[in-house]
Amino acid sequence: MAGEALIILLLLFVTGGQSTVTFNYENRCTESIWLGATPSIGDSDPEFTSGTSKTLQMPDQWKGFIWGRTKCSLNATNYFSCETGDCGGNKICQWPVPNSPVTILNFTINQPVQTNPLVVSYELNLNHGHNVPVRIQPVGGSLVGGGTGPCPVVDCAQDFSNVCPPNLVAKGKDGRYVGCLSACDALKDPKHCCFGNFASPQTCQPNEYSSIFKKACGLAHTYPGDNQPPIYSCSGATSFSITFCPA
Repeated sequence: MAGEALIILLLLFVTGGQSTVTFNYENRCTESIWLGATPSIGDSDPEFTSGTSKTLQMPDQWKGFIWGRTKCSLNATNYFSCETGDCGGNKICQWPVPNSPVTILNFTINQPVQTNPLVVSYELNLNHGHNVPVRIQPVGGSLVGGGTGPCPVVDCAQDFSNVCPPNLVAKGKDGRYVGCLSACDALKDPKHCCFGNFASPQTCQPNEYSSIFKKACGLAHTYPGDNQPPIYSCSGATSFSITFCPA
């Protein structure tokens, strides 16, 4: 019994207990979305078809990222894969980094003291490209840690097929557009990845590709040094609505 209790305590330490904040997902895209997350958010059925929604209660201590996978299927040998956002052939993602291009939603959930409201930090990140439009909308709560007022919506609702530079276009099995790669992933250039001599704040600067992303989605972070808008921290929100293809 003591051993079982220790295991339970360790699991609570790693994943956090259940919190009062929920994430409500809605798929307004014309095709199915397969949810991906690392670490796990306890979603045992990650597919949700067009026009459907799901609600998941989040742990009170969690830091990771969430994304939508598109054009997922089983092949003749029952190998599961997705044309964007794939995570090593797993229906339930376990790999830390999905295949690009992928629109990333970063979250940190923290409850410093049991009686305090939860603080959720959130951002929308295009450092690994764009595969599906998405919106993060807090329900209730107020900004903390450098901001005041209600917690703002962050989204990237643009159809990138209309703005993606030709050398960044990712194509699917049928040769059609499925997403837009980041310049870092497509070109492997330290300048665009902010590696090596370009790793400092002085040398990690916007480039011609990140500027296109920023013009399309001004509320998203579009290169590793991008900090505008800031990563918002929201205290006391009861839920977060995450909508795929919100426009």
